[in-house]
Amino acid sequence: MAEERTFNEQHPIRVFLLDDHEVVRRGLADLLDTEPDIRVVGDADTAAHALARGPALRPDVAVLDIRLPDGDGITVCRELRDRMPELACLMLTSFDDEEALLDAIMAGASGYVLKQIRGSDLVSAVRTVASGQSMLDPATTARLMRSLRAEPAASVPSVPPEVAALSPRERDILALIGEGLTNREIGRRLYLSEKTVKNHISRMLAKLGVQRRVQAAVLASHLDRHGSEGG
Repeated sequence: MAEERTFNEQHPIRVFLLDDHEVVRRGLADLLDTEPDIRVVGDADTAAHALARGPALRPDVAVLDIRLPDGDGITVCRELRDRMPELACLMLTSFDDEEALLDAIMAGASGYVLKQIRGSDLVSAVRTVASGQSMLDPATTARLMRSLRAEPAASVPSVPPEVAALSPRERDILALIGEGLTNREIGRRLYLSEKTVKNHISRMLAKLGVQRRVQAAVLASHLDRHGSEGG
């Protein structure tokens, strides 16, 4: 529902930072605080700290590191946005990771940038997502966004025959992918190691004849519909 929002020196963009490296947090804060229309209102070094502090600070933008010692920025993004639907989350990572990007999109992130980004480009990205627009790197996301926007009904049969080949465990994992959970979250939910979840997902994608989680998520949404119709 993000309409275009405007900010200025009197009404600056309130930014919250999450990164487990103090040097990175300080560098980001120094960079952003030099801009008259941006104010860093707080930071955190762990997922738990971010979830405890973030909502009270009422940021407009959260810049979130994806990989953290006690979790991941994607889960933080999802939970913060549950509490603050207007919050724009900009994911920051050292890895050009398609799966992390897809999980970030499914968690409601507004943007995704690599840590190698130039300072001026990061400032622009913060302003872009604060205004209610998306800031996803076109080169990395073009294929994924095409998949996300694809008409599910046109590409997926109502009850895909490949699903019959899935084991009960694989069906459980498929349903959780449909909810947008990461491998780590699926592992926690099903009491499996992250490596075991990855192995299950690889086999499951092969059985379904798809290559990406988003395609499996589309299948899962159809399964949910048929499951609820059938009782």
